[in-house]
Amino acid sequence: MRTQVGIIGAGPAGLLLSHLLHLRGIDSVVLETRTREQIESTIRAGVLEQGTMDLLTEAGVGARMKAEGALHHGFELAFEGKRRRIDLTGLTGHSITVYAQHEVIKDLVAARVAADGALRFGVSETSLHGIDTDKPSIRYRHEGEACELQCDFVIGCDGSQGVSRASIPQALRRDFERVYPFGWFGILCEGPPSSDELIYARHDRGFALISTRSANVQRMYFQCDPKDSVDNWSDDRIWAELHARVDSHDGHHVADGKIFQKNIVGMRSFVSATMQYGRLFLAGDAAHIVPPTGAKGMNLAVADVRLLTKALNAFYVENRMDLLDGYSKTALKRIWRAEHFSYWMTSMMHRIEGASPFEQQLQVAELEYVTTSRSAATVMAENYVGVAVPQD
Repeated sequence: MRTQVGIIGAGPAGLLLSHLLHLRGIDSVVLETRTREQIESTIRAGVLEQGTMDLLTEAGVGARMKAEGALHHGFELAFEGKRRRIDLTGLTGHSITVYAQHEVIKDLVAARVAADGALRFGVSETSLHGIDTDKPSIRYRHEGEACELQCDFVIGCDGSQGVSRASIPQALRRDFERVYPFGWFGILCEGPPSSDELIYARHDRGFALISTRSANVQRMYFQCDPKDSVDNWSDDRIWAELHARVDSHDGHHVADGKIFQKNIVGMRSFVSATMQYGRLFLAGDAAHIVPPTGAKGMNLAVADVRLLTKALNAFYVENRMDLLDGYSKTALKRIWRAEHFSYWMTSMMHRIEGASPFEQQLQVAELEYVTTSRSAATVMAENYVGVAVPQD
């Protein structure tokens, strides 16, 4: 089989890139190890920046996001028994939408299917060949048969455990990583919203996040030991912990509900400063990972895709290689800004094991500053909605 762009991974990055290339008349094939049902049912949270919202709308896949997503014009920071609001729209003129990542995937898959896009689910034994030449190929097995996809470019959107990043010679890779000594205990529950907007809570017991999935389903997290087990946490214990960390002195309380899902996720920061090698280009989690505190994961993937779409279009329409040659350097500007913001939010909001009372008070002082200084709040708001980060 022959195509112009071979894409490995049917997450938001791979699917969106395939759709955007299609709109520009560029052919692609998307290869995915999981089934369609698996990628559409893997529940992951989603906070979409203004730029992500705009791009999905421009691409014609934003209708359900607008109809079912929750448009938020701000969020709350809870600390010392009080809540203070960061007015995103008032400070920046922009907003965010809470819309789960798997819902974005459903919209993108539907768009690719409607356009007769080439999607191959359930592939295995994927390997890359000739990526340092102008005739790369991807070999894989699909429905029991050995297959080879010849293409002009390979785009690795297959996450941190995929084959793409590992195909770059180790001697040429430059990776940066920070593993955090805490994780997030996440729950999904049936019940009313606790707030109209997201609540980020800093407490001496640890961080907590209150989010709304829908009018009847809520998503909540609290900081925990990443080696802990969900079996150690009864529903009553979970609610007691969330109330202790989030309830405010002025009578605002977390709304309890029936918990129907529990999980624990670890947290780390990672950047591959080598996002390209020959005709291979990395995007999304294959190239970078951020802790979820800053809500940047999917938005960084979309930003990568925006750059790649422009660069590939320049190659096919104008026979230009300069944007592809500069892809890694350009993308890393935004990535490191987002990494810093996520690290800053994480460090300010979480209980740091071994932190002295002095260091704990510094966290409170910083929260006081960003919630009382318009300039400081604007910096936070600009980074959160994404408009202050260079795109290209």
